[in-house]
Amino acid sequence: YLLCASGDFVKVYSVATEETLRLMGGHADLVTGIQLNPHNHMQLYSSSLDGSIKLWDFMDGIPIKTFTVGCNLLALYTLASAEDSVFVVIPKKGERDTYQLVSVKLTKGAGQDLEAKELSVVLDGVGASPKQIAFGREGEYVVSVKEVNLQVYFFKRKLLNRFSLRAAKTKGGDNQFSCVACHPTEDCIATGHADGKIRLWRNFHHRKEYTYSTLHWHHDIVMDLAFSVEGTRLLSGGVESVLVQWHNESSCQKDFLPRLGSPIEYITMSSDGALCCTLHTDNRITIINSNLRFSRSIQGLIKSRDVKTGLVVDPRTKALVMNGEPGHLQFYCLQSDQQLFSLDIVQRQYIHEAGLKQSDLVKVAFSAQGTWLATVEEREEVTDPELELKLWFYEEETQSFKLNTRINTPHDNHITDMCFRDMGELEDDSLILVTTGRDCVFKVWVMVEDTDPEGKYAQQSVSWSCDFVGSYHNYQATNCCFSEDGSLLAVSFEETVTVWDSVTWDLKCTFCHPPGNIRNICFGRLTCSKYLIGATDYGFLCCWNLLTCALEWSAHLNVVVLQPDPLSEHIAAVSWLSKESSLFVFKPNEPRPIYIQRNLCKEKILLAAFVPRDEPETTGSEKHLWLRKSQLLFLTDTQELMTLSTKPLEERLTASSKQLAVEESLPVTPFSLLLGKHRRQQSQEDTDLGKLVVHNKHEQASPAVKELLHTPAHVLPSASFLCPIFINSLLISKENKSAEEVADEVEMESEKTEDDSDEERDITEMEQEDTSHIELLGEMTCKLSKSQEKELRKIRKMDYSWISAF
Repeated sequence: YLLCASGDFVKVYSVATEETLRLMGGHADLVTGIQLNPHNHMQLYSSSLDGSIKLWDFMDGIPIKTFTVGCNLLALYTLASAEDSVFVVIPKKGERDTYQLVSVKLTKGAGQDLEAKELSVVLDGVGASPKQIAFGREGEYVVSVKEVNLQVYFFKRKLLNRFSLRAAKTKGGDNQFSCVACHPTEDCIATGHADGKIRLWRNFHHRKEYTYSTLHWHHDIVMDLAFSVEGTRLLSGGVESVLVQWHNESSCQKDFLPRLGSPIEYITMSSDGALCCTLHTDNRITIINSNLRFSRSIQGLIKSRDVKTGLVVDPRTKALVMNGEPGHLQFYCLQSDQQLFSLDIVQRQYIHEAGLKQSDLVKVAFSAQGTWLATVEEREEVTDPELELKLWFYEEETQSFKLNTRINTPHDNHITDMCFRDMGELEDDSLILVTTGRDCVFKVWVMVEDTDPEGKYAQQSVSWSCDFVGSYHNYQATNCCFSEDGSLLAVSFEETVTVWDSVTWDLKCTFCHPPGNIRNICFGRLTCSKYLIGATDYGFLCCWNLLTCALEWSAHLNVVVLQPDPLSEHIAAVSWLSKESSLFVFKPNEPRPIYIQRNLCKEKILLAAFVPRDEPETTGSEKHLWLRKSQLLFLTDTQELMTLSTKPLEERLTASSKQLAVEESLPVTPFSLLLGKHRRQQSQEDTDLGKLVVHNKHEQASPAVKELLHTPAHVLPSASFLCPIFINSLLISKENKSAEEVADEVEMESEKTEDDSDEERDITEMEQEDTSHIELLGEMTCKLSKSQEKELRKIRKMDYSWISAF
């Protein structure tokens, strides 16, 4: 298994299949460190900025203990020699940007939530990064690096040695420390530096007689270091996207694994030394064999420098499509939280050099069925940009997109927007692409069939060409969109929205709401298809009626994102005001929003997209009914992908665990095989004989029984604690009785009459007779309840002798 901190969660991956087996959630903020429990390797410690340390059983994905420390935890370390203690990095009280390494005593107790307030300071002035602290051989000492200073603290001797390098940059060198690692079996410290050098420190027990040797291959900062389990190899990585393996601390003996795709941020070794793992800046994990051969890759959502394409949904796979690696489109699956594939659009080698102008992907659009893909790439030039429009066709045979048409300089200036005419099933007959540009025109592109008359057989091929060019008073064209039926095209020209007939390309009407340019436009859908929505950069949201050509309503709202739901009439508008993002969901025919979520997040939301669900979600809350058919996603200016959820965290984790855990592929135990076979035989016998089987509903629905059977044995409480709960769960609860019935029951129990045994015997005989009737007639007769039986007893014990007087 491969364990990884991911946001507020801890993920458990299968090394063999790359699948996500567990998603463990419970922290309220970013997870900053994970470490295996040195005394039980089936358990895991995790630390978070929420100030808590959690102990997990990661095989079952359940939390065992939660220790509340009470301050931000920036890194986590464990030692086998430290009983009931872990080490964390916390901010120093009263000082800004100053941190200290402390030891936390983990309290022993019976409860699940405990407080761990017993802290002891080990080192002051440490770095905030987990890579800047390492523990030495058998936990005898701890090393910390920060700026140009190195500290070594010896636990037994309680001795602290400090070493410093020159702060001044000489001969192009930079002595700033970036990371540190300790040899597992020898007293040797490896440090990485900002200038690409690696220093190996020895004899650091003495303050003046220490020595170090230098290894140098990296041309820039060394991002991380890691020793092999036996200590004979040292691994290093940096911005070159190359993993370097140094043998026997010699600069002459080294191996390389190049072209890993993006800079290496973290390196870790498996406990048996068979595998190495690297984490990259593009949110990818690479698993590498001990012989430095690539094994597997786990690719998450790539954090692009700038998502210029927006958030687009692939109609075929329902994947989220956006900028990925430079010049590439990434197709990201929301269900598995992994990249489906990456499409190279620019098809040029990207050079990682600051200030170099290179072509990048800026616009993307899919046709309604996903068979055509349009992309725009441009070189980052302000005055005279190099533009290229490409049309891609999806091939079923290869299951990938193939370049069909390449159009150089489709516009004389930057392309601002583009869209396909959404005609559904009639897509191939009437497919149209519209592009808008700062050259004050919009262009209509259509498919044309080229026939080759020279061939033996006339072979037809399809290409794209310009069919119409439109403009309006020499204003810059900024946005475009088609109506739901494809009959109308709306194009915004600065302050004006123009509506065109998509067959004759006649200008039908114009709308304007000064002051301010039009920032976003979209048509209503389904029952609201007669409305056109627009948002201005002066803070107005407008709704125009296409039948009356008049303004239906307007609202004063600074809308930065306007996104319609393709499966309903709802439209989501995200505003940015007073440094907070708010969400408004509305229907165009109703000026009052149906959902408002203020202060959605502190970051500015730049993009949004509705992703259709595979099946409509069943939600009981009326305010979330608009999320039944689609899921709403946001992308913030910090490149974080967020979504709105209708379920609490516990339900979402349960559902995701059931969805992601691959129980069918796990080996079954002999006991489960035997139990399953017995259950199948019993079920078959019951079916064949036609017996009337009455199951106790409490037996299956009892949470105590489920907890007892499904909780792992090593985390269960003692049997004496579980026994009363288990016994009580098997008892049938009494029905609710009124106060009079309870009083009568107490009175009846206090009376010791001789008729009780006779009555019980009669009742038993009655029940046996009823049972025989059930078996003979095959149907259930009505049985008296306990309260009715007690009422009968009461009546039978009454004295009716006074009737004889009459």
